[in-house]
Amino acid sequence: MDEMIKKVWFENGRIYIFTTKERELSQPLELFPNLKDATSSQREAFTVNKWGDAIRWAGIDEDIHISSFFEPVEPQYNNEVARLFALFPQLNVSEVARSLGIHKSLLSQYIYGVKTPSEKRMQEIKSTLHTLGMQLIAATA
Repeated sequence: MDEMIKKVWFENGRIYIFTTKERELSQPLELFPNLKDATSSQREAFTVNKWGDAIRWAGIDEDIHISSFFEPVEPQYNNEVARLFALFPQLNVSEVARSLGIHKSLLSQYIYGVKTPSEKRMQEIKSTLHTLGMQLIAATA
């Protein structure tokens, strides 16, 4: 029998699971931006699949496999993408992500530093922000 999820809970900005192998594992919510942005009641509205290896939140369209807990990840808030968004807190992450052609959760993971963009993707982010700035200047001229 493979390891299965027995219990799921949230505490101190983290998601925890307890498994059939008696392991307690956790990850920061920054790794799962849809969960981080969800309300407590939305977070509690989950189901564990029949194999016990994945958690589903239908209300926020989020799925997490047990394997996502096996390698711990910690946010790195002092990264280039986070600094760019900190300079302009009025930026809408969803709209910037849409302009980039990526999902909001991926851009959020770059901002939180749980994923690192490639050099090419970093240039795309900077270019998109530059284009938005130019559009703002043109619209107010």
